[in-house]
Amino acid sequence: MLAPMPTQPLKLLSANIQAGSSTRRYSDYAVRSWSHVLPAGNKRGALDAIAQLASDYDIVGLQESDPGSWRSGFTNQTHYLAERGGFDYWSHQPNRRIGNVASSANGLLSRLEPLEVVDHALPGRVRGRGVLLASFGQGEDGLLVAIAHLSLGAQSRRAQLAYIAELIGDRRHAVLMGDFNCTADRPEMGALYRHTRLQPSVSLVPTFPSWRPQRAIDHILITGDLGSRNVRALPAAFSDHLALSMELDVPEDALRR
Repeated sequence: MLAPMPTQPLKLLSANIQAGSSTRRYSDYAVRSWSHVLPAGNKRGALDAIAQLASDYDIVGLQESDPGSWRSGFTNQTHYLAERGGFDYWSHQPNRRIGNVASSANGLLSRLEPLEVVDHALPGRVRGRGVLLASFGQGEDGLLVAIAHLSLGAQSRRAQLAYIAELIGDRRHAVLMGDFNCTADRPEMGALYRHTRLQPSVSLVPTFPSWRPQRAIDHILITGDLGSRNVRALPAAFSDHLALSMELDVPEDALRR
């Protein structure tokens, strides 16, 4: 009988931080729409709260992190969170820019040094979506972590998920996290389950809207060779999404440099 492969625990967090803006009810999308384009409101305080939350984790995937525009006071929010949260490694993928007024990015915070970080633009009717890929460990058996923010429309999501499935391929140790803007049982999600080893979430945790969570549209999907536990939702300051956390057991060989 073979001895079980030694594993290393990792704590993961995925958070749509809404660029530090505050949304506490549906009416705020109209009443507080100014906060999405102006450097006003308590964005710095929100970022500090998010950094405190993130500091308990090993790998954090961010969505809607402003990479430095007028609304953020030209602060690269991913870099700011890395410094405040005590992360040695960070990367970001700017995706959508509205002049110098507002911009949005996927972000990675990590306590482990990635071997490689690559970003890809995603297909869709409207440009401005992407997926960030971070590789930990050598070769095809290394851990691959993908961070994505998908479109609102099902047709665009279908193309985006098919593209992500091609990037992940048959990797044994892979994680895909982010704001999918859809539940795990939507038809367009089928491309992931058919063409990769990613599996539907066992724990469907509602994350949206944050003030009365009803829809599980933020996900941390993992391949079957990884063990997971303690999936839960947590407030990410005043974002309209709750953050999603998971504890993961990764084979040590998948992290070996």
